[in-house]
Amino acid sequence: MVATAKSAARAPRHGIGRLARREELWFYLLVSPWIVGFVLFLGGPILASAYLSLTHNDPIHWPPVWVGLANYDHMIHSFVFWESVKVTLYYVAVSVPCSIAMATIIALLLNERIPFVSAWRTIYYLPAVVSGVAVALLWQWVFQPQFGFLNGTIWDLFHVQGPDWLLSPYWAMPSLIIISLWQFGGPMLIYLAAIQNIPTTLYEASEIDGAGKLRRMWSITLPLITPVIFFNLILNIIGSFQVFTNAYIITQGGPDYTTYMYVLNMYNQAFQYIGDMGYADALAWVLFLIMLVFTLIAFKSAQFWVHYESPGDQAGNA
Repeated sequence: MVATAKSAARAPRHGIGRLARREELWFYLLVSPWIVGFVLFLGGPILASAYLSLTHNDPIHWPPVWVGLANYDHMIHSFVFWESVKVTLYYVAVSVPCSIAMATIIALLLNERIPFVSAWRTIYYLPAVVSGVAVALLWQWVFQPQFGFLNGTIWDLFHVQGPDWLLSPYWAMPSLIIISLWQFGGPMLIYLAAIQNIPTTLYEASEIDGAGKLRRMWSITLPLITPVIFFNLILNIIGSFQVFTNAYIITQGGPDYTTYMYVLNMYNQAFQYIGDMGYADALAWVLFLIMLVFTLIAFKSAQFWVHYESPGDQAGNA
C-alpha cells in the first residue's frame, strides 16, 4: 500500500517534468531565429569591434595589425576628437531639454478641447515620419543665407538682414538644434497618451479645492508624467549623441568644426580620410562609454524628480 502510494505520487511529477522539458525545448526552438540573428548581426559585431579597436584595420591590407592601445592614445592627443566631443556635448546639452520641453508643451496644448484637435495632432506628428535626408535638404534650403525661406522671405518683410545661419560659426550649431526641435512628433504622442491616462478624479478634486489650470498642471499633470519624461530623456540622450545625418548632409561638420559631430568624425575616420576601421571602432567604444556615463547620471538623478503612482516604487529602479 505504501509503495503503491509513493509510485502514484512520483508519476505526476515525472509527467510534469517531461512536459516542462518539452515546453523548454519548444521555447528555445521558437526563439532560435532571434538568437541566431543577435549573435550574427549584433553580439558578434560588438565583440569583433572590441578586438578591432586594438588593431590598425585597413580594409585594403588584410589582416588587421595589433597595435594595442595606440588608437586610444592617438585619440587623446587628437584635436579633431576633442573638438567633436565638445560640439556633441553642446548639442546634447541644448537640444535634449529643449526638445523635451517642446514636446511636453505641445502635448499639453493638444490635450485641450480645441477645434480640429485630431487634425492638429496629425500635423504635429507628420515630421516624425519624414526621411532624415529629405528633412536635411528641406532645412538646408530654409537656412540658405541668400535665397532661403528665412532670409529671402520672412526677413525681407521687415527689411532686416538675417544671419548667415549654416555658413556662420556662431549660427551653424543653433541651426542644427532648431532642426532637431522640429521632429518631436513621437515623444509628443507618448506624452499625450500619458496625460490622457491620468485619472480625471484628481483634477476634479483639485478643482473643488480651488486649484486653477496652471496649478493643476504643475501639481498633478507634470509629476504624474515624469516617468514618461524620464523615458524620453534617456532616448533623447542616446539619440542626440548619435546625430549624423544633418551634420553630414547640411554642413559636413563646418564651418571651422563648429558642427563636427562625434559620429561624423567616426564616419570620416572609417570611410573618408584614412580608412582606419580600428580607430573608428575605438571611437565607437568611447562613444558607448560616454553615453553610458550620461545614462547612469540620468538614472541616479531620477530618484529626485521622477514620481511613480505606487509608493513602494523607486525611481532609481525604473
